[in-house]
Amino acid sequence: MKPQTIAKGAEATIYLNNNQITKSRIKKSYRHEELDKKLRKHRTKSEAKIISKLSKVINVPKIIETDDKETIIMDFIDGQKLSDNLENLDYKEIAKQIGEIITKIHDQDIIHGDLTTSNMILKNDQLFFIDFGLAFHSYKLEDKAVDLHLLSQALDAKHFSIFKEIWKIILESYKPERREEILNQLKKVESRGRYKDKY
Repeated sequence: MKPQTIAKGAEATIYLNNNQITKSRIKKSYRHEELDKKLRKHRTKSEAKIISKLSKVINVPKIIETDDKETIIMDFIDGQKLSDNLENLDYKEIAKQIGEIITKIHDQDIIHGDLTTSNMILKNDQLFFIDFGLAFHSYKLEDKAVDLHLLSQALDAKHFSIFKEIWKIILESYKPERREEILNQLKKVESRGRYKDKY
């Protein structure tokens, strides 16, 4: 069977073949060729390491193979993408799971970098997080607060009819180390956003 392109973003193209996902980082013609190659190799290696580390604490796609250059091959998670289905599912229970999973990610000092319901899949009542292409390690309160803030914005934009309800549950279920400090930093991040919106 010919590989099927199922997603194409600024950084990578995702192919589906024989129930496996191949994520291939895109060459950037505007970058120096050698620098581009090094960046793609570094980001691919970093993403694979982060997924492997998180696989011990949360549900993520299983890595089958990586060439450490520009390609990662993973299991395909055949489930319901939350971005398309959240309102029709048990979204209160799912919101609780989201908060608990982000807790585990942040307690590993990992920042997802793209927390949206497009990167969350429900399969057999288990929630999987996917796409760690923008993920990185950080112990900083600011980075964890920004991770939450971006999720809040994404939920408000995509799921506005249930946003207030699920965001409250997510924050109640979010219990990492230094929780209060992170949430205080989140308030500062949110206030900066409101200030910018006035201009």
